[in-house]
Amino acid sequence: MSHDTAPADRLLGVGILGAGPVTQAIHLPALARLQDVLEVRHIMDVDPAVASSVAARVGATAGTSMDALMNDPAVDVVAICSPHQFHADQVIAACRAGKKAVLCEKPFAMNAGEAARISAVSSETGVPIVVGAMHTFDPGWLAAEQNWGDLPEQVHTIRSSIVLPPNARFEDFATEILTRPAAGEPDYSDIDVIKNALRGGIMGLAIHDLPLVRRFTPDFADIEVLQVFHVRPFGYAVSLRTPTRVIELRAVMNSTWKPEWTFEAISDDAALHIDFTPSYVQAGSAVATLTSRGGSETRTFGPYGHNGYEGEWRELAELARGTRQAPSAQALIDDLTFALAIADATVDSAAGQAGAAEKAGVSA
Repeated sequence: MSHDTAPADRLLGVGILGAGPVTQAIHLPALARLQDVLEVRHIMDVDPAVASSVAARVGATAGTSMDALMNDPAVDVVAICSPHQFHADQVIAACRAGKKAVLCEKPFAMNAGEAARISAVSSETGVPIVVGAMHTFDPGWLAAEQNWGDLPEQVHTIRSSIVLPPNARFEDFATEILTRPAAGEPDYSDIDVIKNALRGGIMGLAIHDLPLVRRFTPDFADIEVLQVFHVRPFGYAVSLRTPTRVIELRAVMNSTWKPEWTFEAISDDAALHIDFTPSYVQAGSAVATLTSRGGSETRTFGPYGHNGYEGEWRELAELARGTRQAPSAQALIDDLTFALAIADATVDSAAGQAGAAEKAGVSA
């Protein structure tokens, strides 16, 4: 079975499940720049006041029912921006409803079993699925990909480094956020708090760059954690290796300004360095720099006029119209499996370190 595509001259209707900060501060501004292609027509949130207020900003229908949105004939493309434990069932429902394309915020599943269910339904229905790892849609990354030659086969070191203020600061740049949850003070003496923070860091922040890391890690299935640190108030420092690669994942979110988000892939005689723009600021694309021959040759790509969030919506429109081939479901599963493996290994390593420290303290 295959889904019907939309005529090229017709606006595509968008329905959004979940009207939280990412919808308000990222997706709606990105869609506002694509009004000749996409139109927000239905917004669902479990909080009726939030649904009504956010929908009113864009003249869309508001509601609290997922089924009503899925059955709305005005909705061609569904964006799933709900809490991640609902993602798999909602992706499957959108495929079953015969939508023309689905965007799911990361992670699109919580485990390999859910991912397999999604893949099977997508194949059966022919509905293409895009996972919101926005950096893979950034024009700076895409330009580098077209020009880096055999660098992925030659790389020995890969780094993702993220320094950001809290999301709320960015969100308030973009729009007035409704019903932001209150933050509590975590108990850092509780190992479960640390484990949850590390898992949240990998699956919520590092996951944006892990598809990029995997692109340079052919032996990604064989990964080992060397060292893990939890960085307060929110962050991580994780060192990993495969038989042929060293991977460094670093992040901290505090009151620091300016933000920096960089990705590097380094071989003996060439390197890729990418500076990504902060998600919420809508500041255009990443800038990618490729150096070769020991640094004697340098090529720069970007900045271009849009970022990865706008890029993913452009791709969704092409998928819905049938003018672009759908991404491989196996690639999405591999990205998720890679992220889950790193998150699990990171949490296990942190728990092991805590146990060893406690034992040492007792014996002392």
